[in-house]
Amino acid sequence: MSEATAPAFSLELSEDVRDVRDWAHGFAADVIRPAAAEWDEREETPWPIIEEAAKIGLYSLDFFANQWLEPTGLGIPVAFEELYWGDPGIALSITGTGLAAVAVASNGTQDQLFEWVPQMFGSPDDVKLGAFCSSEPNAGSDVSAIKTRAVYDQAKDEWVLNGVKTWATNGGIANVHVIVASVEPELGSRGQASFIVPPNTPGLSQGQKFQKHGIRASHTAEVVLDDVRIPGSCLLGGKEKLDERLARAREGKRSKGQAAMKTFEASRPSVGVMAVGCARAAYEYARDYAKQREQFGRPIGDNQGVAFLLADMATRIDAARLLVWRAAWMARNGKDFTNAEGSMSKLYASETATFVTQNALRILGGNGYTREYPVERWHRDATIFTIFEGASEIQKLIIGRTITGLPIR
Repeated sequence: MSEATAPAFSLELSEDVRDVRDWAHGFAADVIRPAAAEWDEREETPWPIIEEAAKIGLYSLDFFANQWLEPTGLGIPVAFEELYWGDPGIALSITGTGLAAVAVASNGTQDQLFEWVPQMFGSPDDVKLGAFCSSEPNAGSDVSAIKTRAVYDQAKDEWVLNGVKTWATNGGIANVHVIVASVEPELGSRGQASFIVPPNTPGLSQGQKFQKHGIRASHTAEVVLDDVRIPGSCLLGGKEKLDERLARAREGKRSKGQAAMKTFEASRPSVGVMAVGCARAAYEYARDYAKQREQFGRPIGDNQGVAFLLADMATRIDAARLLVWRAAWMARNGKDFTNAEGSMSKLYASETATFVTQNALRILGGNGYTREYPVERWHRDATIFTIFEGASEIQKLIIGRTITGLPIR
């Protein structure tokens, strides 16, 4: 191909994506960040802020759908980075419903998508939430160990769910819950399916609400399922598809994926960019502090030790962002993660967030360790990105298995 006919390559964001970025940044700067410390101390869902986001269309099905369908795949990453730059805890309260919506989109039919996802968001006058429930007390990263059971009652065309889910964002307070359960336990993760539990279904209740180290403005709790009966139509993907998948699994044939992991694969770049937003917030604060704070007659940023730290922080943030953008572009354009690019983006971005916030705290010294400065909160918040939706060690296992083609035991 000649130089004249070679396709153009550009990392410049489209005007539409830039507009979304600026819109999300304005909301983060004007609404989220001023309220961050208060809601972190309260450890409560910031309903007034979610409602404000809903009023301007930032918390809505239309917003999430439009950004997921944005041609370059960068709509969600760009918007999420700005929201999490504002405050990770409040931002997770605004975006946490998206994981449940992705679970329906990844595993459900089009009819199920249109029926249930709108009910997760509600309306500006009546805001609702969605919750994705996969982890259990003894089944976090090991999704094959899920014990929650779904049994089909053929006479009534109903599924009966029993078990306990834990660490569920919006768990127990959501309008719609998506539950990953075992249908045939002997098949491990290949014997699982995802189910919708409609609003006000008897038998579903909130268990323990967790008091957390970070992201404290986001509600995290157990979800208890005690003989929860749901219509057969609430099995995501439908029973025919499930029966076909189970039959292949019994015969030892490869499966195209299982309920929980399909959701995590789709969401990993989004989690990565959450970490980028948190890291950027801490880096910018530390950079500005280093330019203004004087010791021994000069700004501390003039010291090579501080300047080198800032250089590493800025470089790692940019690298993490580019990994996320690549994975998001690949996902939007139907490219397979042949080298586990989604896991790469989540791994590097989450580790970058812990690196950057730790060093931002060091640059601020004693001030960084106090709650008068926001860096200590970002440092606490950053820890979660290396843990939830696949810990860093799990991402490394996935990457290693993918690039070698060998099972990692």
